[in-house]
Amino acid sequence: MLAIKLSKTGKTNKKMFRLVISEKGRDPYGNILEILGSYNPHSKELAAKTDRVKYWISKGAQMTATVNNLLVEKKIIEGKKVVASKVGEKSEKRVAQVKAKSDKKKAAETAAKAPIAPETKVEEVVTEEAAPETEIQA
Repeated sequence: MLAIKLSKTGKTNKKMFRLVISEKGRDPYGNILEILGSYNPHSKELAAKTDRVKYWISKGAQMTATVNNLLVEKKIIEGKKVVASKVGEKSEKRVAQVKAKSDKKKAAETAAKAPIAPETKVEEVVTEEAAPETEIQA
C-alpha cells in the first residue's frame, strides 16, 4: 500500500520535511516514488504539487494523520482533520488489547486459586472391583 508521508531533512535544529510517496512500511528516507512537496514547520509554509497529490490519492494512496491535517488546513484536499497520535502515546486499540490481556490473566489466576471439589465418580470407580476375564477356547 502506498502512503503519502513526511521525510525529515535539514540540520539538527532547523528541520525541514519533504512530502513523499512510498510504500507504507518502508523507510521514508530510502526508496521513494516521488517527491510531492516540502513543509517548513518554523514558518508553517507548505509547498505541494496539488495535482500530483490528488492523482496519488485517486490511485488509492493513504496519508499519515499529520499529512492529512496539513493538506486539509492548506485547503489542498477536502475533508476533516484527524487526531494524530503523539510520540509515546498508546492508541485506543492498543489500550483495549492490553486491558483484555490483563483481564484474561486475572480470570486465570482466580480460577487457579479456587478450591477443587471432590468428585463422586472417581470414588465409585475406585471401589468397584474388576472381575478377572477368562479366555474361551474354541
